[in-house]
Amino acid sequence: MKKVLILGAGMVAKPMVEFLLQNGFSIMVASPMKDRAEEMIAGNPNGKALFWTMDDQSVLDRLVAEHDIAVSLLPYSFHSAVARVCLKHRRPLVTTSYVQREMKEMEQEAKNEGVLFLNEIGLDPGIDHMSAMKIIDHIHGRGGAVNEFYSICGALPAPEAANNPLRYKFSWSPKGVVMASRNSALYLKDGRKVFVEPVNLFRDTFETDFPGVGKMDVYPNRDSISYKEIYGIPEAKTMFRGTFRFKGWCETLDLMKSMRMLDDDQADYSGFTFTDFIRERAGLGAGDPVNALGEKYAVDKKGTAIKALEWLGFFDNKDMGYKMTTPFEITSDLMISKMPLGGNERDMVVLQHTFKATYPDGRKETIRSSMLDFGTPATNTSIARTVALPASIAVKLILDGKIRLSGVYRPVVPEIYMPVLEGLEQLNIRMKEEYS
Repeated sequence: MKKVLILGAGMVAKPMVEFLLQNGFSIMVASPMKDRAEEMIAGNPNGKALFWTMDDQSVLDRLVAEHDIAVSLLPYSFHSAVARVCLKHRRPLVTTSYVQREMKEMEQEAKNEGVLFLNEIGLDPGIDHMSAMKIIDHIHGRGGAVNEFYSICGALPAPEAANNPLRYKFSWSPKGVVMASRNSALYLKDGRKVFVEPVNLFRDTFETDFPGVGKMDVYPNRDSISYKEIYGIPEAKTMFRGTFRFKGWCETLDLMKSMRMLDDDQADYSGFTFTDFIRERAGLGAGDPVNALGEKYAVDKKGTAIKALEWLGFFDNKDMGYKMTTPFEITSDLMISKMPLGGNERDMVVLQHTFKATYPDGRKETIRSSMLDFGTPATNTSIARTVALPASIAVKLILDGKIRLSGVYRPVVPEIYMPVLEGLEQLNIRMKEEYS
């Protein structure tokens, strides 16, 4: 029986544990959340849980040596350290995170040792890569060129659960969601590079109508231009990767950023009420903070952003209970406390690619590839399934000898993306493609 080491028992681990146990693998889940890992294993004799933290390198070394493959569901910063141990013991590694520079630097060593480090095999990154490459290879295989490429993804509450002013609830990595709002963005539009400063991220938006969901806002996601090389489409004149949100999120986060509510500067907030915090961040004097904010930032005093701050509790004269901390911690803590996805609520994942292609005979084609997936409150969230199951299928394929690559990879080659997409279809996770 092949043995799988899973490092981490966070919000997306459960579908992987279930899949691998159902497919006859022995698994060890090593995590500081041992109780949670044991709940996922649910008494299956082929599963074990171990209390472990990344500080214990000797145990990590032993665990990697004892297993046939490792999966790192740890925070992003730890993957390269795990990869180094896997390299030592010539064990493959699977992660759902972006390729780290330090791991990429191990490329030649991994090839020399015949070891595969497969990264970005989750949802975004992951399913987005694989479904995009399937279409791109289809276009190139017919002699065509990809002139425009748009890829937009969002992990959101289902419409019926989007019932607060921001129309958002956290179903994964809450701190990471808020932290991502501080990113800059870079994309290509008609051959022109567009750089979006972090302060302007939620001002560079457009609206789209997703079938079965309705109207949503889209804002740019990090560096889109690098994907010309990753996807092998140097001919593209437009390259845009974006994020879906219901209306309410972008305008609220834009006001928060304007007020420097997401900054990382340490300060002493002892004795501050939430209203004091708003006044301090916005530089307001005494008086009604709502009127003052409306005038200073030219926002509607009865609009969504102000309603969202009020709903979150930022106008309450209640002691925040902090001492030395940062505005980011205060803001994100309050958002997380007020915006969890309820145990009886569904989440959803929306993903859409649009390709505009031309062919040697002058013909033009628009291809749209879309996925709408809902979670089930009694079992797993959609975000957990769509992140964990591509990685789980990849683990099985590697251990079954059906992926024989070595080096540092994303799932952008047919040997990886074709069987993983086929496996996902069997689990009812599929893209719908429309050609016109």
